Amino acid sequence: MLELRGIEKYYNPGTINEMCLFHDFHLKIEQGEFLSVVGSNGSGKTSMLNIICGSIPLEAGRILINDKDITKEKEYRRNERIGRVYQNPAMGTCPSMTILENMSLADNKGRLYGLGRGTNKARIGYYREQLSQLGLGLEDKMDIKVGSLSGGQRQAMALLMSTMTPIEFLILDEHTAALDPKTAELIMELTDKIVKAKHLTTIMVTHNLRYAVEYGNRLLMMHQGEVILDKKEEEKESITVDDILKLFNEISIECGN
Repeated sequence: MLELRGIEKYYNPGTINEMCLFHDFHLKIEQGEFLSVVGSNGSGKTSMLNIICGSIPLEAGRILINDKDITKEKEYRRNERIGRVYQNPAMGTCPSMTILENMSLADNKGRLYGLGRGTNKARIGYYREQLSQLGLGLEDKMDIKVGSLSGGQRQAMALLMSTMTPIEFLILDEHTAALDPKTAELIMELTDKIVKAKHLTTIMVTHNLRYAVEYGNRLLMMHQGEVILDKKEEEKESITVDDILKLFNEISIECGN
């Protein structure tokens, strides 16, 4: 279980541009939940992910995993149990390294590096097997540099690499936003397959309302640092894209847009 308790987050504190994004923010995510998060720009979606991952500091509040306080835990320590896929495919892979080298790097996440070889030839068969599940033929291109791959191929690799080692949480930060529609559909299908196969607790931020409705068992909508819609299981299944659009329009009118 992941819990955000009494979160306070300010940007530009002490200046005329000071902005309070989160004030006494609470959120509890149960083990095994697949949470889809939607909301307008500036609603706090990505900031929430950064807070969970330890990428940005807090003014106050606590972050707990299975009742253990990790608020002061460094980002690299949290990464041992959290996998993250970013919007930009380039951020999840090393373009100057080969597919084999990238897979080896992901395979050694959280381990100490000695003076041995960076790639373990005994694991090549395993890497090929993992890559073949993507259905993109990457298992036959192990010596190709990742920078020469398409955005969709790199994002598929980033998704696979983020889940190669045992993790508890998968964080998806608009991971299909930079892809064409056909490739985005493929990545979402792969995402759903991996999440279900590995029973991962998942938080997916997306601007694609159809994905938010179709995938996951819980739907969250955020606005100005607050949760304004929270539907689980059967309640979520009854939500439609039109329902979310209607709520977006109501908020827009209230804000004078």
